[in-house]
Amino acid sequence: MTALAILGGGFLLAVLWMDLMFDVQVFAHRGLATLPEEVLASIASYYRRVTTLARPMGHAIGAVMGITLVVVVCEILAGGSARWLDAASLPFCAGPIVLAGARVLPNAVRLGSRADAAAEQTRLARAICRDHLVCLAGIAVFAAMQLARALMTEVR
Repeated sequence: MTALAILGGGFLLAVLWMDLMFDVQVFAHRGLATLPEEVLASIASYYRRVTTLARPMGHAIGAVMGITLVVVVCEILAGGSARWLDAASLPFCAGPIVLAGARVLPNAVRLGSRADAAAEQTRLARAICRDHLVCLAGIAVFAAMQLARALMTEVR
């Protein structure tokens, strides 16, 4: 089960890395109220592809999120010497997953539609980037804790 949790965490880190490759374009324009059109077009086009046009692959990401959460909950319920580590790692997994479903995905779909004015698209792009950085930190901690769990149980 721990291997599935580690794989899920690694997969989610890879997805976040890909998203952040587009998101970080907002950093070069911090002082501007509205991002340049070419930056908005680049980020919005990416999110249109990955949230709307790439079905069913987007559902695979959601499935990995769900499986990863279920695996961690099962590890907690199974008990054992690393139960405390599983319980401690759960918020670092669940938090980013809830944030992604509740805020990042809806914002990405909306940005990808390009239906809003440039100022609102800028707000969405910056919010997505900020949320993805929070998710990256959480999933990285989760993956590290699951790796530590694997090492602890292997040594015994």
